Amino acid sequence: MKPLLFLLCLLPMFVSAQKNTLSKILDRSATIAPVLREQEKYRVQIVYTQIDRDAANRPAFSTYTYGMAADRYFYPASTVKMPAALLALEKMNKVQVLGLDRNCVMISGAGTPPQTPVTQDETSATGLPSMAHYIRKLFIVSDNDAFNRLYEYLGQEYLTRRLWEKGYTDARILHRLSAPGFDAETNRYTNPVSFYEPPKSGQSWEQSKLLFHQGEVYSRVKSTLKLRDEQQGKGYINSAGEQVNEPFDFSGRNYISLRHLHDIVQAVMFPEDVAAERRFRLSADDQKFVWKCMSELPRESDYPKYPEKDYPDGYVKFLMFGNSKERIPDHIRIFNKVGNAYGYLTDAAYFVDFNNGVEFLLAATIHINENQIFNDGVYEYDQIGYPFLANLGRAIYEHELKRKKKHAPDLTIYR
Repeated sequence: MKPLLFLLCLLPMFVSAQKNTLSKILDRSATIAPVLREQEKYRVQIVYTQIDRDAANRPAFSTYTYGMAADRYFYPASTVKMPAALLALEKMNKVQVLGLDRNCVMISGAGTPPQTPVTQDETSATGLPSMAHYIRKLFIVSDNDAFNRLYEYLGQEYLTRRLWEKGYTDARILHRLSAPGFDAETNRYTNPVSFYEPPKSGQSWEQSKLLFHQGEVYSRVKSTLKLRDEQQGKGYINSAGEQVNEPFDFSGRNYISLRHLHDIVQAVMFPEDVAAERRFRLSADDQKFVWKCMSELPRESDYPKYPEKDYPDGYVKFLMFGNSKERIPDHIRIFNKVGNAYGYLTDAAYFVDFNNGVEFLLAATIHINENQIFNDGVYEYDQIGYPFLANLGRAIYEHELKRKKKHAPDLTIYR
């Protein structure tokens, strides 16, 4: 048999094995399989990537998926904060003003109503807002205002177009989060933003040197995404608190596919091992800063200080820990971003177990809304959503613990 023909014959076997790798893991779990049997109801999507290192510690990736449908709408909620944080750092680096960095004082003005200004932040060590502090809050507890301030620095159009330019084309980021009073038009306007040198002792930020100013921006971006299922459910609660008995319309809401969320985590954690155009242009110091923010637990933060009783380790670590109260072991670190809204739970993560030499990428989303009414606050997160994601993460982790690898990974850089 000719070599090419022989390889073509093997291809169906390879594809079949590739599909079965994830499916076998899922089928073995008595807690996961019942949810998957109601796929149309729960809309589960999963992306799992195995990582194998060579003798020089270079990674190779094998990716498996379940239920993937990039054109089927799901609400990404707070997961959109991750690309916003990365693009904010990238944009600042492009400005190339001497002294301008993520720790400078970031003052937000107010232009078109209902914009609001920010001139102080009592939760920071200095009492002043900065990009660095917003990014920390955005990852550690998924702070909405922190995202909104970065959204206002980037602008709707810049944020969305930069993702498209990097190849993350199944995306549109069109609005602030939990910001009353804003509609589709006012979300196109973003606040004026100014950056100042950190003030010297005894000085106010007004007495510091202005390094960069960006006026109010109006975005004209128009997404051409054609997505299915943008009208969902049988009713919703409107802003007046009344139930409207018609499908809830997501066509003007943010979107990014689960595969892109997975790939962005991969690009952040393995920047040298993805295509150059898909990387985020961060300095080496920014890179380490982002890794720290993505993995830091609320109890490990001094500014802001988060009480552990209100912000347990699982607060934004849904995969493996599912919003639980238990402490995550010190030898396990999870670099991730979650989303939680309208009955959708999503997590995109890179897992590391330093003691056992385990590493893998995992992203998943599930929708839980038994009564099919949106905005009523009645979603089965605790009964179905969190347990499903926790069990999924643990099933993959247990598989990775047993999986044989030719070379043990050196994970020192992620400590």
